[in-house]
Amino acid sequence: MNHLFDGLLEGRDGAQRFAEIPGESARHYSYADVLAVSARFANVLVAHGVKPGDRVAAQVPKSIEAVMLYLAVVRAGAVFLPLNTAYTASEVEYFLTDATPAIFIGDPLKEDVLGQVAQRAGAAMMTMGVWTKPEVNAGSFLEEGLSAETEFRSVPRAGDDLAAILYTSGTTGRSKGAMLSHGNLLSNAKTLADYWRFTPEDVLIHALPIFHTHGLFVAINITLVAGGSLIFLPHFDAEEILSNMPNASALMGVPTFYTRLLDHEGLTKDASAHMRLFVSGSAPLLADTHDAWRERTGHAILERYGMTETSMNTSNPYDGERRAGTVGYPLPGVDVRVTDEAGTALGAGEIGAIEVRGPNVFSGYWQMPEKTAEEMRADGFFITGDVGVFSDDGYLSIVGRSKDLVISGGYNVYPKEVELLIDALPGVQESAVIGVPHPDFGEGVVAVVVPSGVDLIEEGAVIGALSDCLARYKQPKRVFVVDELPRNAMGKVQKAALRERFGTVFGG
Repeated sequence: MNHLFDGLLEGRDGAQRFAEIPGESARHYSYADVLAVSARFANVLVAHGVKPGDRVAAQVPKSIEAVMLYLAVVRAGAVFLPLNTAYTASEVEYFLTDATPAIFIGDPLKEDVLGQVAQRAGAAMMTMGVWTKPEVNAGSFLEEGLSAETEFRSVPRAGDDLAAILYTSGTTGRSKGAMLSHGNLLSNAKTLADYWRFTPEDVLIHALPIFHTHGLFVAINITLVAGGSLIFLPHFDAEEILSNMPNASALMGVPTFYTRLLDHEGLTKDASAHMRLFVSGSAPLLADTHDAWRERTGHAILERYGMTETSMNTSNPYDGERRAGTVGYPLPGVDVRVTDEAGTALGAGEIGAIEVRGPNVFSGYWQMPEKTAEEMRADGFFITGDVGVFSDDGYLSIVGRSKDLVISGGYNVYPKEVELLIDALPGVQESAVIGVPHPDFGEGVVAVVVPSGVDLIEEGAVIGALSDCLARYKQPKRVFVVDELPRNAMGKVQKAALRERFGTVFGG
């Protein structure tokens, strides 16, 4: 038995629709297609020498075929490594060198650059191909898949076998590969499908990227395990979302989705009347957004809390109060506690570190046992790095992040990674990168720079210097030059003071 794949597809009716792909080349995918195409792709992987436990990395545009690639990797007993499509070649090179995948599947439009990266990392490269662009399909993974067999005996995998590695950067600037098992992913999908009442009748509007937990493991896995279906959109578009609401029942999004939909005059109670559930995550949802959404649509957004290492940990209730500014209760089977510096559990109303334990919690960081040991307690609790507080009636609120993580548009930005690049620029003595409130992205990245001499440092020059070495969402939206950074008695930069000083630069 292949624990994850068989668990997700158990008892599926092949005739049931899995996905509708709108657009000029509209297509429909049934559950029978899921089985057949994932089998074709698994056969291609095995033909290229992929063995159980091998990593398969992919940096490809969003498509239903990319979802089938994920399932094929799982069926082949290998480990899926999805990479953000915004990553630059230098960023991709780090991941490939660290994870040492057997195969790297990339965007055919970036083959020249990424092919060199893959070669240096020792990975065989294939291009994914594009269903709607046969001119780029010659020799591609997709082309090989179309001629492969539609039968494949899935490789047996147990619950504790590795299914995926998702990279999440660290405060030291070195990215960490979170190892997620078959059991981690399947248990979380089953819990969420039950908690959020997903059934075969549900149709989820999918407008999220599929290279991280939210869009891939939450949205896709829940739909599969419930036997539901997707309206599979290439990206977020408010007009497209609204036009599909009459045929859908649920939407998962980041706060930016909801603020942009609120800006659209077409968002009304009538437009959302067929919907039963709106879920928000990956970044804090402002209480004002929550209240405005309820007033415009009559629906209360359900906010939840998760992270790369654990998938989902808590959720506001399906039935009961969905309380603005909170992330709800611990999910069934998941233990969440708030602790002091010594790791002692605190009571309601006391602010401390959020720690999580359960079948959803990852097995550790790839090839980083020391880092894993630092963040795992002896009793199995994972120290998330987030700071929170429980209310008297059990709702968890996240009040800060001990690691200064910035979440912009739902994507994680780790300041140290950006600071190292800025500090290396001519004329820069040091820098501090912070996140401040942004009306569209939740948080906007701001860099505060101290010059090393009398020469002026211009904002545009700093931003321009980072454009080719950082994904766009990591790049500062504003740069400010100061004489010195505020520090405490121990010499540590006081980022809280910087956030207070520059906290309104985006109108927050």
